[in-house]
Amino acid sequence: VNRIATAHTLDDQAETVLLKMARGAGTRGLAGIYPKVAIDTPGRTGLAIVRPLLGTRRAVLRSYLAEIGQSWREDASNQDLRHTRNRVRHEILPRLEQDVNPGVCETLAETAEIARAEEAYWGAETSRLLPQLWRLDEHGGILQLKHFASLPLAIRRRLIRAAAEAVGLALEFRHVEEILNQACEGSASMLPGDWTVARHGDELRFQKASEEVTDYQYELSVPGRIAIVEAGIVVEAIVINGRGSPDRYTPQHLVDSSCAQKQWLVRNWRAGERFWPAHTKEPKKIKELLQDRHIIGEKKQRWPVIACGGEIIWLSGFGVRRDFQAQGNHGILLRELEGK
Repeated sequence: VNRIATAHTLDDQAETVLLKMARGAGTRGLAGIYPKVAIDTPGRTGLAIVRPLLGTRRAVLRSYLAEIGQSWREDASNQDLRHTRNRVRHEILPRLEQDVNPGVCETLAETAEIARAEEAYWGAETSRLLPQLWRLDEHGGILQLKHFASLPLAIRRRLIRAAAEAVGLALEFRHVEEILNQACEGSASMLPGDWTVARHGDELRFQKASEEVTDYQYELSVPGRIAIVEAGIVVEAIVINGRGSPDRYTPQHLVDSSCAQKQWLVRNWRAGERFWPAHTKEPKKIKELLQDRHIIGEKKQRWPVIACGGEIIWLSGFGVRRDFQAQGNHGILLRELEGK
């Protein structure tokens, strides 16, 4: 036995295409049910699922079986309207046939046939181009951008999706567009499954985020300074009394003096923690603030904060928390310097 035949009909095809269309799909999804699908089985070749009735209407098939006295089985759950596909089958498609197009099922099946031909062509093009532009490495994979940008948008989208699939990633349309619009311009994007994609010169690198980053925590004396090796910066706290103040500081970097006598800890942020930047109306999750600035992967996990008395009062790159900022010219100035 090298063939398994199923009784999928043209109606099944129409339902599949309509559902794919409603939920969002490209030509791969609109291709619907294939008449023949090869089965990969270790040690055996030539196995396939075939659907010889895919061009036949369900009503015609039932009528023929009744005419020759052949019994058949139908799943009782096919009548359950709690299932979306059954509502399409029993309510939506009949209404479309009645009010829009009596041949809507045939039209949807034709759409699938057109899409399958498109997929065959573009799939072959993608398979031809991908080895020229893509290679796997120990961290994930690299897509060469030198010739990528000159390719038509249709094939660029497919190459991005194929590259992601090569490392086990299934991307939605929005992910592909984000990579094209952001990562290819120099910024980075976070993908499902803790994957990141970022441009480095003429390369687009797909990389899995580190499984685990060790938390760190150091006490900061006020006044004083400390090097945060994990983040590659030096944090300095300077007491400001309104006289002889260092040049070029703003209230965004000045902590209220009431915090001076409390313990100050420099550490990486933790899941679920929130921060209130000076430019926003309300606090926001630190995770979201960092993602908005395309800070991703291990770098994001190591991003430093300063906690005072159990409250996060400073976030690297964002300054002092809004409700902890000094109101006058007295306070503790926080300066972030590049690590040596």
